[in-house]
Amino acid sequence: MTRIIPVFLLLIAAKTAQADWPVARGDAAMSGVGTANLPEQLEEIWSFKTGDSIEGSPAVVGDVVYVASMDKHLYALDANTAALKWKRKLGTMKASPAVRNGRVFVGDLEGKVYAVNAADGVLVWTFETMGEIHAGANFIGNDLLVGSHDSTLYRLTPDGKKVWEFKLDGPVNGSAAVSGERTFVAGCDSLLHCIDVTSGKSVGSIDLGGQAGATASVFGDGIYLGTMSNQVLGLNTKAFKKTWDFEAKRKQQPFYSSAAVTEKVIVLGGRDKRVYALDRLTGKEIWSHLTEGNVDASPTVVGNRVYVGSLSRTGEFYVLDLATGKEVQQLIFDSAVSGSVAVGKDSLYVGTDKGSVYKLGKK
Repeated sequence: MTRIIPVFLLLIAAKTAQADWPVARGDAAMSGVGTANLPEQLEEIWSFKTGDSIEGSPAVVGDVVYVASMDKHLYALDANTAALKWKRKLGTMKASPAVRNGRVFVGDLEGKVYAVNAADGVLVWTFETMGEIHAGANFIGNDLLVGSHDSTLYRLTPDGKKVWEFKLDGPVNGSAAVSGERTFVAGCDSLLHCIDVTSGKSVGSIDLGGQAGATASVFGDGIYLGTMSNQVLGLNTKAFKKTWDFEAKRKQQPFYSSAAVTEKVIVLGGRDKRVYALDRLTGKEIWSHLTEGNVDASPTVVGNRVYVGSLSRTGEFYVLDLATGKEVQQLIFDSAVSGSVAVGKDSLYVGTDKGSVYKLGKK
């Protein structure tokens, strides 16, 4: 007999799923866009101190926040109270953790990928690559996608077995984005690679005209990415061609920030201390906002607001109006922000270069 699930239960399940932030940019497409019930003015609810810098994004699943620190520890914190549930010593971690089916996956600067039980922090397995791992993992179903500075993108099973590997001609800096049966990854070979997720074989590539240090973001048939050669690119994944390019006015200012992508705009930061909003279809500048430091952090969009930090030593964190770029609020943290914001059901989580994790919302 077929079981009929009431509509209100399906809506609750959908809302719960949306409240999680299990990978570095929130979803498989690496969109950097979240849904949350946030106040007009953010307040600091709590902060938690680790032993060294946090350069990635926290992951949020249910009522637990997972944070990887350069102090070699992976932390699990109670999202409501900041109480430490557990911490596990692994390796020096720059990458963001990723969570799926009760396990936390994260890479370190020695090239190791770790799988840890989300409930208690027990190490389950380790997979070794031959290069540093800078970016967070993504998922194909229950399998793991992780790139390494050994110029390889790996697909691993939940048990740490290699399904396939895809070789590039340079290190992989960003996370792989996934859309349908394809995954997209860019690196230091100045190409965006489109890969079949089942076979691990190339479907095509697009010349970027420069190396990429950021994660590509997918929206429909478009993919959006900043490069180290001062450009932001709009690419078409069906025709395998560039549709537009944008170049910052200050020359030789690379983009290490990954774009947040909505239906109308993309938002990212630059080494010229600016946050940019560009028309998604044309690449035309809609607005830019000058900050106090270089913006390597990747902006996060929730509703009509943009949330982003900068590398300013004085710790400015910005809340900007998505339509106009006008500064709505500024908060001051203990230091610069290198990583992007994670979104919970009614709050934001962000780490700093001095190793603090902040929860922001309404007290």
